[in-house]
Amino acid sequence: MESMLNKLKSTVTKVTADVTSAVMGNPVTREFEVGRHIASGGPGMSWRIYNGTKKSTKQEVAVFVFDKKIIDRYQKFEKDQIIDSLKKGVQQLTRLRHPRLLTVQHPLEESRDCLAFCTEPVFASLANVLGQWDNLPSPVPTDIKEYKLYDVETKYGLLQVSEGLSFLHSGVKMVHGNLCPENIILNKSGAWKIMGFDFSISSSNPSDAEPKYVCKEWDPNLPPLCLANPEYVAPEYILSVSCDAASDMYSLGVLIHAVFNEGKPVFQVNKQDIYKSFSRQLDQLSRLSPGLLSKIPEEVREHVKMLLSVTSNVRPDADQMTKIPFFDDVGAMTLQYFDSLFQRDNLQKSQFYKSLPKVLPKLPKRVIVHRILPALTSEFVNPDMVPFILPNVLLIAEECTKEEYVRLVLPDLTPVFKQQEPVQASNMILLIFLQKMDLLLTKTPPEDIKNSVLPMVYRAVEAPSIQIQELCLNIIPTFANLIEYPSMKNALIPRIKSACLQTSSLAVRVNSLVCLGKILEYLDKWFVIDEILPFLQQIPSREPAVLMGILGIYKCTFTHKKLGIPKEHLAGKSLPHLVSLSIDNNLNLNQFNSFMAVIREMLNRMEAEHKTKLEQLHIMQEQQRSLNINQMNQSEETKNTPSPATKVRDIDEIFGGSSGSAGVNGKENGSSSTTSQPSRVSLTLEEKQRLAKEQEQAAKLRSQQPLAPQSVKPATTTPQAKDLTSSLLNSMTSLNNFSLNSGTRTMPMQGGTISSTFPAGPTMGGMGTMGVSNGFNSPMGFQTGGMGIAMRPAAPGLYGGMATTTSTPNFSALTQSQNQPSKSTDMSALDSLFTSSKPKVSMNQMAPKPAPGATAPSPWLSQFGTGQPSQTAPMQATPMGMTGVQGGFGMQGNPFFNPQNFSQPVASSTINTGVMKQSTSANNDLKDLFG
Repeated sequence: MESMLNKLKSTVTKVTADVTSAVMGNPVTREFEVGRHIASGGPGMSWRIYNGTKKSTKQEVAVFVFDKKIIDRYQKFEKDQIIDSLKKGVQQLTRLRHPRLLTVQHPLEESRDCLAFCTEPVFASLANVLGQWDNLPSPVPTDIKEYKLYDVETKYGLLQVSEGLSFLHSGVKMVHGNLCPENIILNKSGAWKIMGFDFSISSSNPSDAEPKYVCKEWDPNLPPLCLANPEYVAPEYILSVSCDAASDMYSLGVLIHAVFNEGKPVFQVNKQDIYKSFSRQLDQLSRLSPGLLSKIPEEVREHVKMLLSVTSNVRPDADQMTKIPFFDDVGAMTLQYFDSLFQRDNLQKSQFYKSLPKVLPKLPKRVIVHRILPALTSEFVNPDMVPFILPNVLLIAEECTKEEYVRLVLPDLTPVFKQQEPVQASNMILLIFLQKMDLLLTKTPPEDIKNSVLPMVYRAVEAPSIQIQELCLNIIPTFANLIEYPSMKNALIPRIKSACLQTSSLAVRVNSLVCLGKILEYLDKWFVIDEILPFLQQIPSREPAVLMGILGIYKCTFTHKKLGIPKEHLAGKSLPHLVSLSIDNNLNLNQFNSFMAVIREMLNRMEAEHKTKLEQLHIMQEQQRSLNINQMNQSEETKNTPSPATKVRDIDEIFGGSSGSAGVNGKENGSSSTTSQPSRVSLTLEEKQRLAKEQEQAAKLRSQQPLAPQSVKPATTTPQAKDLTSSLLNSMTSLNNFSLNSGTRTMPMQGGTISSTFPAGPTMGGMGTMGVSNGFNSPMGFQTGGMGIAMRPAAPGLYGGMATTTSTPNFSALTQSQNQPSKSTDMSALDSLFTSSKPKVSMNQMAPKPAPGATAPSPWLSQFGTGQPSQTAPMQATPMGMTGVQGGFGMQGNPFFNPQNFSQPVASSTINTGVMKQSTSANNDLKDLFG
């Protein structure tokens, strides 16, 4: 017998891959889609169980398939016996309808390759759960491999089996004949259902009070699928060929033992010598050892011992077993009540639902989600019961993951969100949802929140019930951070404002203000300033609570780091409104002090901000004014100090232009002269001749190459006297390149005398402009830098130290020259330039005579004025005034065209107003010079 079962098992395993193709030809597939293989069950675990759906309604089902290839090795008559036995069991199950029996949704269909029928959705058989994995897919599904029965599931499962047997024995008068784990099916909800009626025996006299059952003799030669499981069959069935309802109760005792012993029956039966095995079994049952039942719970152990009694009369019947204390478990009774709920009226249901939240925490999550939740949501079709069911559903939703909530709970809650009838039930539903709003917004997808949850909140804000409005306004701030900003801005805030303005309830108005104050932090600054603060001025009520609510919103907005109120709004709107509210007669002293504290704080901040702004503005104005002055000074300096290119252009205009237009705009005393040029002076013939010579000389200068900078070499010998005219003409180009772009500076110098031959320049040191007259050409303005002299003579050994126009000249040679014994400068070479029509005054006569005992000045300084003070001598910052000296080359700056501009500074110890007085001797010299 055992070898035959092993062969059957191996055959079942081989044909696993062929079953799906086999079922495709079965008529069941016309109406149902067959899915994946999920479990196995039935006599000998021969039925493979697939999940499936009905094509027309998409209803979920389980498809049981028996592949005929499993029995190919049998003879034809044996095959027929097996097929007939399987058909009998399915047909009997199809005829029977009871909650404890597996529900058949489509009857048995036979094809050439298989048998198939459809039932309610199934999870697995009890044999699979207890570790018997025959005819399962490979690998074994994880949910079956890891499935562990909770105590409440075991208790209620055994109770369900007992109730099923009670139905068969009392209601149908039928003996199941093969009650074992493979014939107990766990449906999708976890309920235990009975199947496998292949060996069931109906009463021969059903009308009589005492049913009579006729059973067949055990035939070991039949195929195993044609015999019941001998390990669960009562001894009298084998030994005395008799059976009754007590025989099934023996099977129930063995089943209870197997459930608590990992699927192992009480005795292992030798199927080859079954009679001998059962004889030994009788002896063991008559003196059952306590250790055999040690794993069975103590409260049911005695009942199991009675069920395993050899004497059938001692065994409890099914109805008695349903009433034993072992099944008086809260969880089992709760599940049992759900199964009989359809028999209860609304009052009984409501009382049960009210007490259910106390029981739910004691039940395993799997039992709650798969057993209780479907039973609860199925009652949503009864509107009057929804307020009683909803708290339990939301309590279960809290324990679910987000995925489980979306898959199992949300589809049934969506219609409830929109329920508005009956009104009383609708108001209660709103209250319940509002209390669990954080749960809904946390686990509900955003799209469903927008379409279902938030519309319900808006409806609650506008509800006619003051209680609902108050509750809604109190709850909104707790989940405001979960509401999207556009929804809050465009839908929620306007409804809160409307409720505040339109309600006649002081509590609603105050709660509206409090709600707004609490959700300010989730709003945008300018939305608050543009929408919330102006709304406060529209509130007509002047109750102290309302006024304090308004003050609270102002204070929250004013002090919040993210928000704040601009000083313009404070001055123009906020403060006037608050001041007017603060003197309301309804306020008490503390409330008035609160108003004044906020007003004072606003005034202080407004004062500080505006004062800071004005200070910054004042600083900016001062900086701008200083910048403008600097720009004007720079502009004037730029105009006062023409660039070398400008100077060259001026020279061109003077020496290259016509005599009738030889005039330039000069600068006098640091300011720009914009007046028209003076009228032209009529020239004598001598002056015209000199002018022609000057133009020729300028033309020669323009044709010459510019002088390159020379390095300073110490003067070793006294320079030879040479023609000063050619020396001056050769150095004019160097003067243009050497000039520095700097404005007029006042030169610190000691009092001294300047030769009457040359008008004194405005500066002799620092950065200044120096006007030099050579007695023949117009005065030439040139820049001096540092302590240097701007003119560089032709003698390279003496003054050739200017590398660039910005470098400081080397005056070592000059110092050496000053230290040499003084000589009178020979200026006789210039005598030939004067015409013969006037008395000649030699240039040697015009040179000042050195004072007795004084050191002779440098030849260069002897030509242009007083010698520069030594570096060790103290320098006085006394400005030297200049009259009539211009900064450029031109007719106006030329003393020959404007003789009256000549002025000779008088050597004196003190210069009072900065203007040098003309001496009588100088005037006499001018008379001699110009006649």
